[in-house]
Amino acid sequence: MELISPTVIIILGCVALLLFLQRKNLRGPPCIRGWIPWIGAGFEFGKAPLEFIEKARIKYGPVFTVFVMGTRMTFVTEEEGINVFLKSKEVNFELAVQNPVYRTASIPKNTFLTLHEKLYIMMKGKIGTFNLYQLTGQLTEELHEQLENLGNNGTMELSNLVRHLLYPVTMNILFKKGLFPTDERKIREFYQHFQAYDEGFEYGSQMPECLLRNWSKSKKWLLALFEKNIPDMKTYKSAKDNSMTLMQAMLDIIEMERKEEKSPNYGLLLLWASLSNAVPVAFWTLAFVFSHPTVHETIMEGIASVFGTAGKDKMKVSEDDLKKLPLIKWCILEAIRLRAPGVITRKVLKPVKILNYTVPCGDLLMLSPFWLHRNPKYFPEPELFKPERWKKANLEKHAFLDWFVAFGSGKYQCPGR
Repeated sequence: MELISPTVIIILGCVALLLFLQRKNLRGPPCIRGWIPWIGAGFEFGKAPLEFIEKARIKYGPVFTVFVMGTRMTFVTEEEGINVFLKSKEVNFELAVQNPVYRTASIPKNTFLTLHEKLYIMMKGKIGTFNLYQLTGQLTEELHEQLENLGNNGTMELSNLVRHLLYPVTMNILFKKGLFPTDERKIREFYQHFQAYDEGFEYGSQMPECLLRNWSKSKKWLLALFEKNIPDMKTYKSAKDNSMTLMQAMLDIIEMERKEEKSPNYGLLLLWASLSNAVPVAFWTLAFVFSHPTVHETIMEGIASVFGTAGKDKMKVSEDDLKKLPLIKWCILEAIRLRAPGVITRKVLKPVKILNYTVPCGDLLMLSPFWLHRNPKYFPEPELFKPERWKKANLEKHAFLDWFVAFGSGKYQCPGR
């Protein structure tokens, strides 16, 4: 017995030491949990997410975890963590967004994972850089039509003007001509429901639908709109040519995989992805340009030099014309830089090492383009609207500035870029 005791003590000591070293080696980032079970730091985070992220970075350092609504979100804010987010094979985009897609569009996990890559490849091809020229004429005609409907005189808030122009244009091109209503009452009804759905999208992606009655009502209204119009979208033919709309190409893939019952849900997802991105970008680009008179004047002079002075004739726009006006593209990209998404996400599949921390499997790895684009190390004078900074980017080869991540990165970059 006397011989066994020291042996047992030594073995237990070695095991304890190994466990200690392993735990030390797997030390996770500092975690902000809040005091309410499951909800965690949800209330504080939900009030002002962007401010919360920046305050947490200052207090806890470049890597920290926030526990919200039963989910661990680990934020990375410096180079090493950002590189893991953008390049590691141990983090996954599809699994990170699957649950929000289910909550916001009622698309089950198995359906989403079956269709996502096929739909992404199709969209990337159809609206990719080398095919966009096919839409230029249609876009120009649609915009002329909406501008004529406005008349020559009057005033309107800029945000409403952009919606008034781009909602019908986007829907008529991506889905089918005439999907956007023309009756004033129905237009107001559409605005009301889409705005409610869009504004509540972030909450809807995280919280049970039963807690968001108005948002849920608008979601169901939009799904019903698509369910009613799917048959017409399938058979729609353009008056100009027989080219397929983006929605028709989506429906072909959905039917091929025998998931027709989810066609309205994918219609809703495409509607939100297009309107909730194109409209704010157009608004902020115009707002920044109008608030910088020198930039505005230079753009107008450039337009006059390429297209002539404004008149009654309809303007025809080509890709070659736009290449002569690089300042417009710089302004759009600079507006996107300053008004980039708050966060983008990946799911951690296997533990990943970042600095001295190990981020465990199951965490959502989070990156904030909004704050990354405000880091003076990467963007000098980051708070200023300086479109000329984009001179350095090789936009002819569709390469953006380093550390510009508004469209994500890697395999599943936003096809809308």
